[in-house]
Amino acid sequence: MQLALVHARYQLLETVRIPIAIFGSAFFPAAAMLFFVVPFAGKDPIGATFATASMVTFSVMSANIFQYGVGVAEDRDQPWNPYTRTLPAGPAPRFAGRVLAGLALTYLSLIPVVVIGALLTAAEITPAAFLLALGTVAVVSVPFTLMGLAIGYSLPSKAAIVVAQIVFFPLAFGGGLLSAPGDAPGFIETIAPYLPTRGAVELMWAAVGDYPVQPLSLLMLGVWVVLLAGLAGWAYRRDEGRRFS
Repeated sequence: MQLALVHARYQLLETVRIPIAIFGSAFFPAAAMLFFVVPFAGKDPIGATFATASMVTFSVMSANIFQYGVGVAEDRDQPWNPYTRTLPAGPAPRFAGRVLAGLALTYLSLIPVVVIGALLTAAEITPAAFLLALGTVAVVSVPFTLMGLAIGYSLPSKAAIVVAQIVFFPLAFGGGLLSAPGDAPGFIETIAPYLPTRGAVELMWAAVGDYPVQPLSLLMLGVWVVLLAGLAGWAYRRDEGRRFS
């Protein structure tokens, strides 16, 4: 655990030295809050609360897909990365450190969204629901962390940036993150339950308000986690075999 914390500290320091990496993860959700949520749903307590939860999910997805997808791919290009794989401690401490650092940066990227929701909208949440939402953030980070790892270990850095962008926006729109619960266009409501973003945002909606999670969305979220875990594991082993066999 101590080695994992050392690696996490290293990852955080490396990221903080380039602050734009943090601002990038927080910008789109915060901008969406200002341009869409505040003017259109800001005065409705229920609508503003659910919309803020949607933007939190949006930010979680953005932070993890780009942080792991692009970050891992860039790390693979550095000579330090293959060297750490030869150390006696093995890859586990570094991997755990990356996940811990990623989770910390994910929570950091949520601050603008939460502040905007608290100050500029009528969103309401109890202390218990707020704590539940904080825990839910860690849960809904899992599929997007795995997705980012799969991209990062599969592709070179230039390709990873493009693929992360291509994957990100369809998942956000298709999962209904930019619509209130039940207000998305018909075709979005049809495909949304089959995407990981829908299961994730429904868990966030349930955490902050009275929203029943749909069984299909939850089931498909679990399916996505299993599939993405398998893909990320395969990509890691493939990368390791290419570099060390």
